[in-house]
Amino acid sequence: MATSYHIKDPSALYFMTMTVIGWVDIFSRKIYRDMIIDNFDYCRKNKGLVLYAYVIMTNHIHIVARTKEGFKLCETIRDFKKYTSKEVKKLLNEPFESRREWMKMLFERAGKLNSNNVDYQFWKQDNHPIELYSNYVIDQKINYIHNNPVKAGFVDKPEDYIFSSARFYAGMDYILEIDRMQ
Repeated sequence: MATSYHIKDPSALYFMTMTVIGWVDIFSRKIYRDMIIDNFDYCRKNKGLVLYAYVIMTNHIHIVARTKEGFKLCETIRDFKKYTSKEVKKLLNEPFESRREWMKMLFERAGKLNSNNVDYQFWKQDNHPIELYSNYVIDQKINYIHNNPVKAGFVDKPEDYIFSSARFYAGMDYILEIDRMQ
């Protein structure tokens, strides 16, 4: 299905949302959130990702990002999603995962319904990239990201949510170094 949201300028700053198929709450388990954090860190160090803000919710991730010169954001995000999808597939077979059969069924069904996949799909294909063109819009999107866990009722203040860049901006201990918005 075509969408009007595309990364048109590979050097621009974008707000993006990566959503799990069927809105499955897989990131309710720390092991999956940790895997996402590790891969963001890898992409920052090796794939040119410049990450200004993020939040990992139970079934989706929001980011504000761009890539360094010589890299393409669409390729970096594609690689991020491909790798994390494979890692999730491995983790589903671990003994701790009591929801394995249900999730495998959903991800396999989605894969079979999508001609771009062979037999498995974890992420929805569209990232809904929105180019950020002014400081006002950038601030609006970063505030939206940081307030997502508050609106969901997980925490009272954005900086109380560990799996978010809000702690970095609040000058607190954080689990993922990001690039500070100037």
